Amino acid sequence: MKFATVMSASLLGVVIAMATLSGSRAERDDAGNGKKVYERANCVGCHKWSGVGGGGYGGAALSLRQTQLSHSDIVEIVTCGRPGTGMPHFTADPYKGGACYGLQPDDVKDMMPPDANVVLHTDEINEVASYVVTNIKGRGEPTLAECTSFFGDTSRVCDIYRPKLDAGGASSRHQLPTPTTTGR
Repeated sequence: MKFATVMSASLLGVVIAMATLSGSRAERDDAGNGKKVYERANCVGCHKWSGVGGGGYGGAALSLRQTQLSHSDIVEIVTCGRPGTGMPHFTADPYKGGACYGLQPDDVKDMMPPDANVVLHTDEINEVASYVVTNIKGRGEPTLAECTSFFGDTSRVCDIYRPKLDAGGASSRHQLPTPTTTGR
């Protein structure tokens, strides 16, 4: 009897460990697919490739790097948009039946979020939220590694993150002119 109990407990432990590993793999897969959704849905248009936000044709987008939003909050915002802002909704008729923020279409009238350029399915919305939480949220300033991960090693977009070398081969990035460097 003890042997059966020990074996059952061991088997349960293996099952839990495998579920945990496959869960984290699923999150990574979601985040990987989420990058494609982030690009296709044109999140980069307002939030930029790095998620820093700022001015865009939809208005001043919030920084996803500094956001305190949870995965589920991001899912809700991508699904419903933000009433009274430029943040579009990425689903068809999101306010029908009070599905978004408990509001009906008549409740938001002039504040209705704009339609997005694409309609996303629930799994795509979850993937883009996973991408934001895994790869953007909580990061500091964008880095060369992040840029090349997004665009590839040969993209000139990432040149602003590469150190500039002077004639002697020394890095001159972030150096301000001084009397010593200007010869005055």
